[in-house]
Amino acid sequence: MSLAKTIDGDIKSAMLQKKKEDLTALRGIKAAILLAQTESGATKELSGDDEIKLLSKMAKQRKDSAEIYTTQNRADLAEKELQELEVINRYLPKQLSTEDVEAEVRSIIADTGAESMKDMGKVMGIASKKLAGMTDGKTISAIVKKLLG
Repeated sequence: MSLAKTIDGDIKSAMLQKKKEDLTALRGIKAAILLAQTESGATKELSGDDEIKLLSKMAKQRKDSAEIYTTQNRADLAEKELQELEVINRYLPKQLSTEDVEAEVRSIIADTGAESMKDMGKVMGIASKKLAGMTDGKTISAIVKKLLG
């Protein structure tokens, strides 16, 4: 079942259960999906990879916003962002731990024969594709720098 259909069903159940916080986040996801589907050059249905990229982007936005609100002592707004992040994370693949990401990156470095920071781009490209949706690019980048540096 596509993400759009799953979200539609979850919106209906959130409405029936009167879960306002979930409903706000689900409507945001649906709006992002519709926007992505109607962009110029877009196909009618989003592929699984496109759905994961979209959700990852939304999760990152919520996480960054929550951090900003927290530093500005706006706990009420940070809490709202974190609630939406929690809903978005339900639809993302299971997030990998730092140790798991490091193991994957070590494997990619061994496979590509990367030896120095000059090879970072090659490793990052492969790692970003392989670990899409399971961790963020910031984490991958930090680990690649640590291992190649």
